[in-house]
Amino acid sequence: MEINNQQFEELVSQALNSLPDKFKIKLNNLAIFVDDYPTVEQLKKIKLQRGDSLYGLFEGYCQAKALNFGAVLPDRITIFRLAIAKSCANFQEIKEKITSTVRHEIAHHFGSNEKGANQAGRCCK
Repeated sequence: MEINNQQFEELVSQALNSLPDKFKIKLNNLAIFVDDYPTVEQLKKIKLQRGDSLYGLFEGYCQAKALNFGAVLPDRITIFRLAIAKSCANFQEIKEKITSTVRHEIAHHFGSNEKGANQAGRCCK
């Protein structure tokens, strides 16, 4: 399924806006990016297995362990547009995959392990 950058970024914004306020107010030092695919460096860092898909990636320090050092670079979440689009058959599936991916990566931002992040990602269905 094809989706352009503008449509995709709008769906990412909608997914962020759908978060409960108690989470949104804690996203101050978090930057959200959209890229088509992960970089070679990102893939090496996470050691993605052959056949696995990567729809999003959190890079930074989880809030549960972060110390307040003042002016530091923001943590970052990248959502991968073409990886998501290629895995979906229609617009509704893309929207659901974006929402689940955003929630999954934000769960990592708040300290969840992969199991907890998977549960957070499934909560939107």
